[in-house]
Amino acid sequence: MFESFNDVLTFEETCKALRMGKNMLYKLLRNGTIKSVKIGRKYYVPKVSLNEFINSYCN
Repeated sequence: MFESFNDVLTFEETCKALRMGKNMLYKLLRNGTIKSVKIGRKYYVPKVSLNEFINSYCN
């Protein structure tokens, strides 16, 4: 589904991939709906986490 993206996405890339605003994505990352890694002040999202998130709403 997200073939054109790297295995790990930055916050901005994740917004673009999900066509989602910053505030909504921050909310989903903070409450653990989308699994991510926070290094310093930046979030990184594995592509696998995006697929899990999308699949959880399709099933």
